[in-house]
Amino acid sequence: MSTSWMDIAAGRGALGIGLVVVGVAVVALLIGAFLLGARIRRREPAPPRPEEQPQLPEDGPVREVRENREPAEIPRSEHRLTPHELPGHGNSPSRTSASQQRRRWSEGSSGAFGSGGPGSR
Repeated sequence: MSTSWMDIAAGRGALGIGLVVVGVAVVALLIGAFLLGARIRRREPAPPRPEEQPQLPEDGPVREVRENREPAEIPRSEHRLTPHELPGHGNSPSRTSASQQRRRWSEGSSGAFGSGGPGSR
């Protein structure tokens, strides 16, 4: 009678124990991550109560305004202006345009670069 199958079975027992240890470690990591997340969640502020929610203005919802804008003039100066010296602190100021007509592209052109149009005018 041969005992080689016992040697093979004994060798796999260590592998089985190793898999159980790895499984327990993974479960412990998942439980730790859950507890850490719960602790962080407890430190966050509570969601707002219904009376703290934003309310509509008394004159109703704000509507979208569509208008054509044009850039405001940059003040003339003898020295070069830095962004903090410009109106709007470097953001390009604009004003309502005198003409509220939408600008259209040239006839026969889609306006996109490489659109396959005639190319020269």
